[in-house]
Amino acid sequence: MRFSFYIARRYLFSKTSNNAINIITIIASFGVIVSSVALFIILSGFSGLRTFSYGLLDASEPDLKITASEGKSFLFDDKVQQVLENNTAVLKVSKVIEERVFLEYNGKNEIAFVKGVDANYNKVTKIDSAIVVGNWLDYDYVNTAVLGRVISNKLSVGVYNFGEALQIMLPKPGTGFINPQNAFYKTNVQIVGLYTGTEEFESKYVFVTFDQAKRLLRFQDRQLTSLELKIDANSDPDDLAEALQNELGTAFQVQTRAQLNAVFYKVINTENFVSYLIFTLIIIIALFNVIGAIIMMIIDKRSNLKTLYNLGATVQEVKKIFVYQGFLLTFLGMIVGVILGVILVILQQKFSLFMITATIPYPVELEFTNVLIVFSTLTVLGYLAAKIASSRISKVFIEK
Repeated sequence: MRFSFYIARRYLFSKTSNNAINIITIIASFGVIVSSVALFIILSGFSGLRTFSYGLLDASEPDLKITASEGKSFLFDDKVQQVLENNTAVLKVSKVIEERVFLEYNGKNEIAFVKGVDANYNKVTKIDSAIVVGNWLDYDYVNTAVLGRVISNKLSVGVYNFGEALQIMLPKPGTGFINPQNAFYKTNVQIVGLYTGTEEFESKYVFVTFDQAKRLLRFQDRQLTSLELKIDANSDPDDLAEALQNELGTAFQVQTRAQLNAVFYKVINTENFVSYLIFTLIIIIALFNVIGAIIMMIIDKRSNLKTLYNLGATVQEVKKIFVYQGFLLTFLGMIVGVILGVILVILQQKFSLFMITATIPYPVELEFTNVLIVFSTLTVLGYLAAKIASSRISKVFIEK
């Protein structure tokens, strides 16, 4: 093994008499470097994009959410309250009333969800950080609301536009004849803030105070549609959700943020995996240059191989020379590529070289996992490429 590795190292760093082979080797090395840089940057970009996307959910989703297993609402009785108070991992609890409603403003209509929240809501989620215009709800004032940016654009309603109120309408329950003049429960609100987030979140909610939503829906005391929880950062959401589910029973459903956004998480992770597969395919194509360079080297060194064989080297040892050479060529190119990739990621983090918008830089993250993935991928594929190239060597080939 030392003999084969020594010869491989000499062949790798020494020029051949054929200048074309030297050029092919340089091209092969360049292909490995570029492939390594590209794969590392793509993985770092998706890591940053995943963190950025999950950060958007911090404003829209709690750590845990408790809803009724059947029906839209439930009573927040003493038993439920006691379960939450006895669990030290639950830091904050927010009572929520949520229902689909009609919105009307200045002749324009839209369907959305009214979400009545109490004063703890901005402590359970990071909704404060999502406010881009105006302010979050002030519970000292009545008949105020916070809109998503998409809803605001569709209705052409602005913040602190006190000329005309936004009307929230909820169809009255019942059967039989409906009087069109009195078919809705209604409430009027003034917009005090706009929030941003994912497109779905921006087009979904009109936030009002808990009491106002309670009056609109004609809810009883302690009746609500969900409880949203802030938990200790050191607690595992899945374990805590399971523990609370066992204590509350089958009448309730306890879900984590990942479960509430299962499709969103799946899409992000699937995009990451598909991008990895695409760039792995590009690496495989680039490694054909490595195979070609090794085969050209084998042909060029045939007389040397015959000398080594006559001196006692076995066919397997001769094969190992070029396996090591191909592996070293890939490994060194990978090292250079990863170093360049790390430098580019750091530059993006520090100087925001590439922007999504005028104010938002493209998010990237420097993670050891991505380095490990690049190393593993290039090492395995580089070894296979070298193995394929060296398979040309046989006793007949050497003795020709």
